[in-house]
Amino acid sequence: MSTTEIFLIAMAIIFTVPYLVWRLGGTDYFAPLVVVQIITGILLGPGVLGRAFPDYYQFVFNPAVVQSLNGVAWWAVMIFVWIAGIELDLKKAWAHRVESGITAGLALGVPMVFGSAAAVVLLGMGSQWMGPQAHTWQFVVGVGMACAVTALPILILLMEKLEILRQPIGQRILRYASLDDILIWGVLAVILMDWSRVGKQVLFLAAFAVATVLFRRLMRAIPARDRWYVGLIWLAVIAFGADWSGLHYMVGAFLAGVVMDAEWFEQQQMDALRHHVLLVVMPVFFLSTGLRTQWGLEGGVVFAAAALLLAASVSGKLLGTHLAGRILRWAPGEAGIIGWLLQTKALIMIIFANVLLDKQIITHETFTALLLMAVGSTMLTVPVVAPRLARIKELVFRAS
Repeated sequence: MSTTEIFLIAMAIIFTVPYLVWRLGGTDYFAPLVVVQIITGILLGPGVLGRAFPDYYQFVFNPAVVQSLNGVAWWAVMIFVWIAGIELDLKKAWAHRVESGITAGLALGVPMVFGSAAAVVLLGMGSQWMGPQAHTWQFVVGVGMACAVTALPILILLMEKLEILRQPIGQRILRYASLDDILIWGVLAVILMDWSRVGKQVLFLAAFAVATVLFRRLMRAIPARDRWYVGLIWLAVIAFGADWSGLHYMVGAFLAGVVMDAEWFEQQQMDALRHHVLLVVMPVFFLSTGLRTQWGLEGGVVFAAAALLLAASVSGKLLGTHLAGRILRWAPGEAGIIGWLLQTKALIMIIFANVLLDKQIITHETFTALLLMAVGSTMLTVPVVAPRLARIKELVFRAS
């Protein structure tokens, strides 16, 4: 068969298998389609499918097909991160800056400390967890931040499912997650700072600051129908500049989005674009991510590492929000609900871990453990939160 034909077979598998599992298995309550797609990507990777059916795996996912899939995945994830940047609403966070700052800071800082401690434990188990290009502090901080991430797009999806997105508690949680997103990408930029290429990075950031001023003037001046097209050009240029400087193209994609105003676009169009990106191209990214999982150590060791990271992530996030609740005098049960909703990690954490793997800060084994942790924490969210919300309905309408 030609490469094109095998590529199309791979695409058929990517879209067919998770859909059938999701629809026929009735997983939507604890695992939305996007989570099933991530799990399917892991199962289709070399550690499961490749080990069970090596000849089939090498036939379908040969180097030429994988290269083609990676190209689609790169563009898909850049658009997705760009949209996440656009949708950050820092004006509301600023209007409630004291409450939002305390909650976001503790909800991010405590699990980051716990996750960093878990990273130190992993280092004590051997050097196979840290990538060849990493300094120890980069590995520890990177894994710690991975344990602290909240995936804003998945959080929106789950809160829509729980019917609280447009309610006061949903809007508060979006503020906390928005501030955390800024800090997450800021920490990632610090981790990726390369002193041998610092000149390039400073040049890129300076050029980006100047270009942003000009770009924002242009976007205000052009007709609304042209903004999407110009925005995509801006995305490609800034992602290229960030990658050229050594900061990684996904950092550039986020920067390209965060300096844009959501008010420039109709909310219905933004929601539709996010939905269509998730539907049409992000499944390719999930499969591409699954192809990067490896079980070079004994599988039980990787699962043990994932369990350690999951415990650090969940306990840290819940402790952080309970501390915030104590300071801000929240009602009983409120901190637990907010803490579990901020626990959603799939997508943004996976993107974050992909960057760490690309830069060889973590190994494939650590990447696999982080991926399992992200899936586990996300799948726990709705089953834990739904019964709590049913018992404490008044929280839904509490503004602050």
